[in-house]
Amino acid sequence: MKTAVKVMAVSVLFGVTAMYAASTAACVGCHGADFGKAALGKSKIVKDLSKEEIIAALKGYKAGTFGGPMKSVMQGQVKALSDADIEAIAAEIKK
Repeated sequence: MKTAVKVMAVSVLFGVTAMYAASTAACVGCHGADFGKAALGKSKIVKDLSKEEIIAALKGYKAGTFGGPMKSVMQGQVKALSDADIEAIAAEIKK
């Protein structure tokens, strides 16, 4: 019985983590609820970017091939995201 509870608890934890990873909740602190804010006064305005530009930027941050002054901050934010997570985030921003 204890093993079943542990397995269930771990499954819930991974499920919540996966849902959070693909959400924009972590983004709004710097970019604003409507993505109309320059993060720390340095980033582009995300809501002005196309879905394709958002995907390219996030994938570039993850690969370390994109970014200016916020590159290291954003790398930490996107490193655990899958391509599907990135596309879901872009779709949520542009809805």
